[in-house]
Amino acid sequence: MAADGLDQVRSQTDKFSIKNKGISMNGRMLKSGLAMLACATLGAGSLMAGDGGGGGDDGVFTVRANLIGYQEVPALSTVARGEFKAVVNVHDQTITWRLAYNELEGTVTQSHVHFGQMGVNGGISFFLCSNLPNPPPGTQACPTPPGEITGVITAEQVIGPGAAPPAAPGQGIEPGAFEEIAAAIKAGVAYANVHSSKWPGGEIRGQLK
Repeated sequence: MAADGLDQVRSQTDKFSIKNKGISMNGRMLKSGLAMLACATLGAGSLMAGDGGGGGDDGVFTVRANLIGYQEVPALSTVARGEFKAVVNVHDQTITWRLAYNELEGTVTQSHVHFGQMGVNGGISFFLCSNLPNPPPGTQACPTPPGEITGVITAEQVIGPGAAPPAAPGQGIEPGAFEEIAAAIKAGVAYANVHSSKWPGGEIRGQLK
């Protein structure tokens, strides 16, 4: 009876030991599997981060501006309002833009993006639209308010503001210098402007940022 009882105890102990070993092995396998899964996930994340399709590309960026009379130099009091948005792609050398405006107090004559900081009047870098005689080739007509117009600027449409012969040195952006005006836009040193017959120098303006 005693021997039989001892054998039963040993049998139960062996079973318990085997079961514990199984649990331990399963635990190690589970940890190993989790580690492999973590490595695979990390690798996939790294691959996705380096696939070139993310939004962290400094060569493609978006700028916006609200155009109002108070940003003109000198400031103007007008009920006119406007909005400008552009996506600048330095790689493709394109600026895809949209301009909308309303309630101008004069007849719309032309619109541009200028090279200049806040509070300073700068030269024209490229035309958005014009109703004046002899604008640069390919320039669209400015619509009657409420107006909305879109377009794409390439290096060919960049006209300056570079040297203004014979004496003035200009502002250093030569015709076709896309990278330079793109850098200025990114730095916040460019603005959109809508001109009118009442204010030929510009009725509404907004700094691009």
